[in-house]
Amino acid sequence: MASRSLNKVQLIGNLTRDPELKYIQQGNAVCTFGLATNRSWTPSEGGERREETEYHRLVSWGKLAELCSQLLTKGRKVYVEGRLQTRQWETSDGQQRSTTEIVIEDMILLDSRKQGTTEAADDLQDDVSAPVETAKPAKAVSVPTVVKEPMDEKINIDDIPF
Repeated sequence: MASRSLNKVQLIGNLTRDPELKYIQQGNAVCTFGLATNRSWTPSEGGERREETEYHRLVSWGKLAELCSQLLTKGRKVYVEGRLQTRQWETSDGQQRSTTEIVIEDMILLDSRKQGTTEAADDLQDDVSAPVETAKPAKAVSVPTVVKEPMDEKINIDDIPF
């Protein structure tokens, strides 16, 4: 029996740059962007409060990649969930390079900022209340069509547990 292992990353942070959407030769969408996370603490021996920032490379595939490119802009606050992946390659001058990135599988918008988004993206954002479901990348990727259904029941902000 194989031993179990876990490769899971959960981050909440702000985008450091606008997402870049590309399509690879097979027609799959891939979106890359950066995320900054902050940590602050007071040293145990006392003194001033300290803060540090970590920067992360994120990658999404398929429909999630298209949604990220439509909804995300620099500065937006998001929750992402995924896995660590390290890639290695050789540059044209023969040097070995590697990078570790987070391949995301779920994304939740955490702010309500709508500046710089399209009308369709605004409608999509209003509907995002749970992690985005992702599927295996298809050969041909199309931009999702948004159909907004009326809500029978309004959400009361006091009912949200966080």
